[in-house]
Amino acid sequence: MGLATVLAAGCAQVPREPLVHQPMTARADSYAANQVRRAPGAIFQDGPGANALFEDRRPRNVGDILTIVISEKVNATKNSGANASRSGGTTGVFAGIPKLLGGLLDGQDTKLSGTNTLNAKGGANANNTFNGVITVTVTDVMGNGNLLVSGEKQMGINQGTEFIRFSGVVNPRTVSGNNTVPSTLVADARIEYSAKGYIDEAQNMGWMQRFFLNVMPF
Repeated sequence: MGLATVLAAGCAQVPREPLVHQPMTARADSYAANQVRRAPGAIFQDGPGANALFEDRRPRNVGDILTIVISEKVNATKNSGANASRSGGTTGVFAGIPKLLGGLLDGQDTKLSGTNTLNAKGGANANNTFNGVITVTVTDVMGNGNLLVSGEKQMGINQGTEFIRFSGVVNPRTVSGNNTVPSTLVADARIEYSAKGYIDEAQNMGWMQRFFLNVMPF
């Protein structure tokens, strides 16, 4: 009995796959080591961290970092309704009946009627807001120059850990002079805020509860 209780408690937490693009970071030196080194000149020096004479310090290579200013606000409202009705009736009279059944059905008739009414209404309302700042790393450079960025921030609070993860595709032209870009200008943006600890475990439904929630017909 004790072993079954321990197993049930251990299976209560189902690991959740990260929503954001993987990997979460990339090292610039490992990427630069695979590149062809050119002979250095008198002014321009090739190598990791080198910049052209008229280049700025905006991220454009794997391993570069930039800051994402998260400012997401989504509002959605939906209402629907349906109204339909239908009615009908039928009447029958036994005009000509056999004499044998005359005493039973004399003066009898039939009446049938039916009514069908449908009145349905539905609605949904969602309001989500997410604000924050996170610095991410360029993990890949696409053929058109866009940057695939990904990163996370972890915060240990008491006996729990808070995770903020972000990934998306950034156009280098949208990066400002202070090396920031708003999340509203990031394509394929994926934002994840989750936690790990006993508080988060207490908010999750156990595996047996989820099983009965799916199979119970009511």
